[in-house]
Amino acid sequence: MNFRRYMIVTAVLVVASIAVAQADDVSMASGAVRFSTPSNWVGIMQVDGDPEVRVFQVPDPSPSASNTLARISVTVKQVVNLQDFNDYVGGSVAKAKILKDYQPGSNAAGDQNSFVYTASESGTPYTYVERYWFRNGHAIQLRCARPSSSQAGQAWAASFDKGCSGLATNLSM
Repeated sequence: MNFRRYMIVTAVLVVASIAVAQADDVSMASGAVRFSTPSNWVGIMQVDGDPEVRVFQVPDPSPSASNTLARISVTVKQVVNLQDFNDYVGGSVAKAKILKDYQPGSNAAGDQNSFVYTASESGTPYTYVERYWFRNGHAIQLRCARPSSSQAGQAWAASFDKGCSGLATNLSM
């Protein structure tokens, strides 16, 4: 094998190993926010600073997944007080409302800091669940976004929603 081909193969293997990196225990905001994710969620983005963001892809085993991205994100932003928290939540909700084909949904969590809605991404309907907490000077946002329908079926959608709810329970502690 020549050197150029060796380097290409090596680069592909490195990229592949990064792509399958598994998420488990996560610490954000210098340890003020901690949670665990299922081992099959793939960490696809990390932004440090303020706000701090972690995004995880939730694998969809269906062929329709090649055109969509089911994901769960956690964002942590420093806020001074409850008014700043409410402003952060209001700003996030305002951004959601301008998404293409935005439609509010029913709030299954039943609290004032949880929002369910649908909107379109690249022509595909998505279901979003957003939950917010104010804790120790931080606004915490959990955002779960999945295609409203997948060829993987309702069992996959229910599993995604269960994972989102489980993470919400973990974050609310």
